Amino acid sequence: MGDVSGKRPTITHVIFDMDGLLLDTEKFYTEVQETILARFNKTFDWSLKAKMMGMKAIEAARVFVEETGISDSLSAEDFLVERESMLQSLFPTSELMPGASRLIEHLHAKGVPICLATGSHRRHFELKTQRHGELFKLMHHIVLGDDPEVKKGKPAPDVFLAAARRFEV
Repeated sequence: MGDVSGKRPTITHVIFDMDGLLLDTEKFYTEVQETILARFNKTFDWSLKAKMMGMKAIEAARVFVEETGISDSLSAEDFLVERESMLQSLFPTSELMPGASRLIEHLHAKGVPICLATGSHRRHFELKTQRHGELFKLMHHIVLGDDPEVKKGKPAPDVFLAAARRFEV
């Protein structure tokens, strides 16, 4: 039914995720994983990506090397080291998703408190956002995946609950 009074609900606060929503970074993980697998004449597909999503890095790495059959040649730990070095060179090239800047600036101009809740750890966050500092300065606060209050990574809601608690309400 919705609101019959004809009034729109008021947006009081907004919590943004970062990867794939504000920044176009998801493609980097795919690109790096495809590059690594190409050495073994293997391909990276959506079903494998879906299995890895939301897992902690080491668990996702184990799934990656086992499911692709490369675990005899590349350990999960070595995969992470190699992936990390490739990602570090790609992250600084991160672009904003279409409309992200416009939406954040609009909400900020209207006085709506906004914040960021991301599973990214500080080192990755800094690399990914280095070209977009002005935009991320508009956030009331930022909660990262390595924040002490975030006990479990996504899909657990810890990072979003921590972000919600930090608004001055």
